[in-house]
Amino acid sequence: MYSIDDLAGRVNEMENNVLPEFQAFLIKSKLAATKNVPYYALWVSKFLKFEAEEKNKALPLDKQISEFILILSRTDMTQWQIKQADKAIRLYSQHRDCIEKMNSSNNMPADDRKFLEQLRELIRLKHFSYSTERVYLDWARRFFEYIRCIKNKEVNIRSLCSEDVKDFLTYLALTKRVSASSQNQAFNALLFLFRNVFKLELEGMNETVRAKRGARLPSVLTKQEVQEIFNRLNGNNRLIVQLLYGTGMRLMEGVRLRVNDIDFGMNSITVRAGKGDKDRVTMLPEMLKADLRDYLGKVKLLHDDDLSKGYGEVFLPGSLSIKYPKAAKEWRWQYVFPSAKLSVDPRGGIIRRHHITPNAIQKIVAKAVKDAGIAKHATVHTLRHSFATHLLMDGINIREVQELLGHKNVETTMIYTHVMRNMSNAPKSPLDKLYMAHSS
Repeated sequence: MYSIDDLAGRVNEMENNVLPEFQAFLIKSKLAATKNVPYYALWVSKFLKFEAEEKNKALPLDKQISEFILILSRTDMTQWQIKQADKAIRLYSQHRDCIEKMNSSNNMPADDRKFLEQLRELIRLKHFSYSTERVYLDWARRFFEYIRCIKNKEVNIRSLCSEDVKDFLTYLALTKRVSASSQNQAFNALLFLFRNVFKLELEGMNETVRAKRGARLPSVLTKQEVQEIFNRLNGNNRLIVQLLYGTGMRLMEGVRLRVNDIDFGMNSITVRAGKGDKDRVTMLPEMLKADLRDYLGKVKLLHDDDLSKGYGEVFLPGSLSIKYPKAAKEWRWQYVFPSAKLSVDPRGGIIRRHHITPNAIQKIVAKAVKDAGIAKHATVHTLRHSFATHLLMDGINIREVQELLGHKNVETTMIYTHVMRNMSNAPKSPLDKLYMAHSS
């Protein structure tokens, strides 16, 4: 398949021509020695060709990698080269989204890149979450593409106005048929862009065609259905799902939970910088305390191992890393639910152990719901809806439920009273009364 001489020759020829974004990423993140970067890029380029073959497209990623490495092992490649190829491919797969975004950014006009960079700096200055940063930058990119490709205009402060934003939102609603929530998200991103980067106010937006969404009642699980989900989980998966239900935390609040947010003595959990950048306190379920202590003991061992290898630093919000330079390596600031792998922080290029990905928990819950045969539309967030409804059904005051959920207005919490009525106190159907009268 590949010979050592062929590989060496290709590296000498290519310099930085093969996967330049991947090479730039490796050098910036220091995940590979500079002299090895071209080899990493070449291995990945060969794997991408293998991946694109029709017979391999349907295979899962892990299977594709193992098949490729198996083929390499049958050549005259040495063991260290095969290990190098495996590491290179897995690094690329782990950070593929980030690398592809680098590629798309490099192909943008200079003005677009300049505006996006200014937008990124201002988002970080205001301490918005990384997920908000990605969403706002993505909508800004799509807006710039619309202006250039659909409206055939230049993207600059002199030519852009409120009409362009109205046209874009109308285009999203009528042509792209995006949901009401996505359209509102796009509007918020562009409002931030115009106010903070372009220093322009958006006026006359009332005339915009907007996607409309009627009132919706949340999907709620019965207590028995929640138990059925737990019965299909075990270990750490069961612990985090039970904690989300037992505290009413949002998914991102749960994955961002830090060790010092848990107070075993007070049976409480402090949710930091929740929705609206507000802190709140919720309950720590008594039945989870023992399992949570045991689990944190294992996480502590993982953190100690990271420290021994020169890592162990965690991302700190706001200016904490500047105010307390050593805090990032302290145990109390570590994530309760850390990722299984070290990764490069996209904001600073530092190798850290981030928290578990929200997508991983969503998949866990989705599988458990399916295995339990629950026909309702149930997601991780459904556990939060169920937490609130079950508390109200147990007689907890609605104001207390509001505080536990972190709702700004009690009207938001009131929606669960409608669900509770449907689940427990609904009047009998006249059909039931008719047959009851007939049987008596």
